[in-house]
Amino acid sequence: MGTSSCRYVINAIGRGGETYHTSCQGKQELKKWIEDHQEKLLLNELKITDNHKNPFLKLFSLNR
Repeated sequence: MGTSSCRYVINAIGRGGETYHTSCQGKQELKKWIEDHQEKLLLNELKITDNHKNPFLKLFSLNR
């Protein structure tokens, strides 16, 4: 899987138990995807990974 070409990876759980896994190139695309799917998602189960974030900072991140 070529996740190095995408910036953000989204893992989410839907209200009906669906699992969503997608990737976005930029912040605008990420925001649009969340807006388009907001009514279907459990927002507290939304996990977004930034592939361009410094790996050292990932260790000390306060996000789950």
